[in-house]
Amino acid sequence: MAKLVLGPVLRYVDAGAATVWAETDEACTVRVRATAREDAEAGTGSASARAGAPPGGSASFGGEAATFRVAGHHYALVVLDGLPPGTALPYEVTVESDSGGGEARVWPEEHSPFPPSEIRTPSEDAAAPVRVSFGSCRWAAPPAEEKDPVGPDALDTLALRLAGESAGERPGLLVLLGDQVYADEVSPATREWMGQRRDLDSPPGAQVADYAEYTRLYAESWGDPEIRWLLSTVPSVMIFDDHDVIDDWNTSDKWLAEMRATDWWRERILSGLMSYWVHQHLGNLSPAALAADPLLATIRSAPDRDGTEALRAFAERADADPTAVRWSYRRDLGRTRLLMIDSRAARVLEEDRRAMIDPGEEDWLRAQVREDPEAYDHLLLGTSLPWLLPHLIHDLESWDSALCGGERGARWAGRGEYLRRAADLEHWAAFPRSFDALADLIAELREGPDAPATISVLSGDVHHAYVAEARWPRGGGGGWPRAGEAVPGSPVYQLTCSPVHNSVPLAMRFGFRFGWTGAGRALGRLFARHGRVPRPAVRWRRDGGPWFGNQLMTLDLRGRTAELTLEKAVVRGERAALREVTRTRLERA
Repeated sequence: MAKLVLGPVLRYVDAGAATVWAETDEACTVRVRATAREDAEAGTGSASARAGAPPGGSASFGGEAATFRVAGHHYALVVLDGLPPGTALPYEVTVESDSGGGEARVWPEEHSPFPPSEIRTPSEDAAAPVRVSFGSCRWAAPPAEEKDPVGPDALDTLALRLAGESAGERPGLLVLLGDQVYADEVSPATREWMGQRRDLDSPPGAQVADYAEYTRLYAESWGDPEIRWLLSTVPSVMIFDDHDVIDDWNTSDKWLAEMRATDWWRERILSGLMSYWVHQHLGNLSPAALAADPLLATIRSAPDRDGTEALRAFAERADADPTAVRWSYRRDLGRTRLLMIDSRAARVLEEDRRAMIDPGEEDWLRAQVREDPEAYDHLLLGTSLPWLLPHLIHDLESWDSALCGGERGARWAGRGEYLRRAADLEHWAAFPRSFDALADLIAELREGPDAPATISVLSGDVHHAYVAEARWPRGGGGGWPRAGEAVPGSPVYQLTCSPVHNSVPLAMRFGFRFGWTGAGRALGRLFARHGRVPRPAVRWRRDGGPWFGNQLMTLDLRGRTAELTLEKAVVRGERAALREVTRTRLERA
C-alpha cells in the first residue's frame, strides 16, 4: 500500500483552480477531493450554494494524477479545476498503488492536532483584499525534543498561530524568497546519514552531493509537522537563492570556472536544479502552464513514467545555457501583480557583460510590468537578493565591481575578486548596469495616470529585515530629496525580510547598522570615488530597521492602500509566538 512521504503541499490557487504536490513511497495514483459544505447559518449565500449544491447538501470537487519517478522517488502534481470562487474547501488525499491493494486515505493524518487542510479560493471580486506573507533563509528546525540553537522558527510559529485562529487571519499567499534548503550547511542528523553512504573526507565533504541527498534535505525541512500542515493549507510560491545550491552560487565567471574544474560540481549542480524543478518550480506554475510544459509531458509519457534522464538532460541545458530555461514567473492576485525574478541562474557572469539577469529576462520583466498596467494597483517584485542595501554596502559592492572590471588595473582586479567572494559582494549593487536598469524601469512605472498605488521589491538573503523608501530627485541632485524636490509618482519600497530561521554574527549586525549612518554613507562615497563609480539616479533612505531575529513580513493590500507588518518569533513562557515589531502604511509621500 502506497504511503505519503511528503506533502500535500498546496501551491497554485486562483478563483477556480488549485494544484497540490505530493511525494509517495511507490508508484500510485494520487487523488485530492475537496468539499464545500453547507453552513447552517450561511443560508443561500453559503459555500455549497455558490458551488451549486442543493440546500442542506454539499458539493465535491476532485482531481487525480499518476505519480512520475525521478531517481527512484515518486511525485504527483494534482490539478483541481472548476472550484467555486470565494470558498473554503476542506480536502483529503487518497492513494491507490499501481501494484493493487485498493484506495486508502493518507491525509489528513489520523489524530492530527491540526485543523483540516483547506483550499481557500479567492473571490472573483478583483478588488478583494490580498494578504501576502514573505521571508527567506530557513534552516530546518530541529526535532521538538532538541534545543533550537537559533531560536524559534518563524514559519513553525505562524503555523501554530493559524491553527488556532479565524480564517481571516490566514495569508492568501506565502512567498518564500530563497534558501528553502541549505545544501552546504546540513544538520548533524543529515551529516550522520550522509556519512553512512559515502566518505565525508572527500569532496564535497559534509555538503549535499547528489539527488538522493537533496531529497533528504526536503524531507527534513518539509516533514516538520508544523511546516507540513502550513504548506498543506496556505498556497505558496518559491524561488531559489544560493544555499539551495551552494553559497555564493554564480558569484563570478572565475568562481564558476573553478567550480567546474572540480570532480564533484557537475553532479551537485545538476542535482540541485533537478530537485528544485521537482520540489519548488513545478508548483509555481499555473494549470495552463503545466498543461503546456513540454518537459512534464515528456516525463508523464515516459516508460514507467520515469523522468530521470529527461530531467537530467533539462538540468544540463539549464546549467550550460542560462537563457535556455526561465525560472522567473508571474502571479496575478486580484489587483496585485507579483513577479518573481530569478536573480541566481539567469546571471551573465563575464566581466565585460556582467548582469544580474540576462537580456531575455530583462525583456520578459519589462513586458510583464507593462502589460495591462491599469489591471493592477500594487506591483510586487520578488528577488531573493535586495535591490536597495545600506548605503555603505551598496557603494562597497559597486566599487568592488568596478575593480573586478579593471577600472583600477589588473592588480586591483585580483583584489576585487578576492573581496567579492570573501565578503559576499554579489547583490544588485554588484551588477551596476542591472541595478540601474531596474531603477529606470521602476522610475518609468511609477509615473503617469496608470501608475500603481505602490511598488515594492521583496527580498531576503541578508539575515535581517529593514524597510527602505526610494525617490528620484529632480535634476539628479545629491542627498535625500524632500517631497517637493523629488519626481512625483508611486511610492517605491525595498522590503527585506530574513531569516525565517537562521542567525547572523554580531560583527555583521554592526556592519548592517553602521551602513545606514551618515558616517557609513560618507565612507561608502570614498570607495565609490576610488572606483570611479557614478552616483545612481535613485536615492533611498531607511524607514525602519534593521531588525534581527527569526521573522516574517506581511503585506495587507486593500484597494489602493498597502499596510506592512513585521513579526518576530519569540518565546513566551514555554511557547513560541509571533510578536509584532512594526506596522506601517506604505503610501505616497
